[in-house]
Amino acid sequence: MSKRDFYEILGVTKSASDDEIKKAYRKLAIKYHPDKNPDDKAAEEKFKEAAEAYEVLSNTEKRQRYNQYGHAGVGGASGGGHYGGGMNMDDIFSQFGDIFGGGGFGGGRSSGGGRRVMRGSNLRVKVKLNLQEVAKGVEKKLKVNKFVSCGTCKGSGAKNGQYDTCKLCNGSGVQVRTQQTFLGAMQTQTTCSGCNGEGKTVKDKCNTCHGDGIVRAEEVISINIPAGVAEGMQLSVGGKGNAAPRGGINGDLLVLIEEEEHPELKRDGSNLFYDSYVNFADAALGTSIEIPTVDAKVKIKIEPGTQSGKVLRLKGKGLPDVNSYGTGDLLVNINVWTPQALSAEEKKALETLRASKNFAPNPNRKEKGFFDRMKEYFE
Repeated sequence: MSKRDFYEILGVTKSASDDEIKKAYRKLAIKYHPDKNPDDKAAEEKFKEAAEAYEVLSNTEKRQRYNQYGHAGVGGASGGGHYGGGMNMDDIFSQFGDIFGGGGFGGGRSSGGGRRVMRGSNLRVKVKLNLQEVAKGVEKKLKVNKFVSCGTCKGSGAKNGQYDTCKLCNGSGVQVRTQQTFLGAMQTQTTCSGCNGEGKTVKDKCNTCHGDGIVRAEEVISINIPAGVAEGMQLSVGGKGNAAPRGGINGDLLVLIEEEEHPELKRDGSNLFYDSYVNFADAALGTSIEIPTVDAKVKIKIEPGTQSGKVLRLKGKGLPDVNSYGTGDLLVNINVWTPQALSAEEKKALETLRASKNFAPNPNRKEKGFFDRMKEYFE
């Protein structure tokens, strides 16, 4: 089932400002908030859907990738992740709790009052693909050196899984300071410096991770890369980045696509181009030639009298569009090869042919230039 357009979900245009996007999300988040719609699964899904759209469109880098590549650019590598249908309430409230402005609904409900949920950092890796992998899509297994949850303490950071309530904030995760000003008493709320917003401190630190809850290790990650990706495109695999300290939310794995150059075929979007060279006799008399495609070599017919620069189209032999808008074509540019070294016998034969009026160029016939032919093709 294909996902809805993120701009459509939030009810904004592609030119919407960051502030307009934030306001649109807040409106939907309040409308479909679980506290306002208890036991309403449809409302919960809309709440998650709006959160996924906002998570992408509120991030400049992700928004640019989404505008260029659609859903594949921000989540197509894994076919899953913790966003969208798999995004849980803890993720939403921990990341976007400030959207609710502290009023109406409990923006920090997922972590108990104002407690902060830690988030692991993103990882970026490069994946090189050949043309056939781009055309068909491919599963890649990557060995990534990253922070993972500590196996000794199961990510808690505590030796025996025991914590103490933070004495500075009494478990709230925040410190409130009151300051007297000429306007009266002003309160400011900041993340607790004693527990870094978690509301608790480790009683006895784990000997393996020294209380962090994470250790560095290698992990093999399997990613599904969709067909039609292009050089420079970045895919996002949700939750496969660095683990967060003490059981927080994992970061994402960002996969940067690199393309290996094909020895014969050139790419332009979804179309492929191939330069074919035929000799003068074959162009005049007609022949069949073999050309490469992504899958295998195929034979095409060269009609008698074919002129140099003629472009032949093999429909559907290009690359699939990453957003499933169809498949491109393979365009074969015919070049008539002029021999550079002739024997005496060959020269004599050509002299005889040159005298024939059939070999004289027709001044009344105007051949179209390459760009004219390409314009005609795309029209």
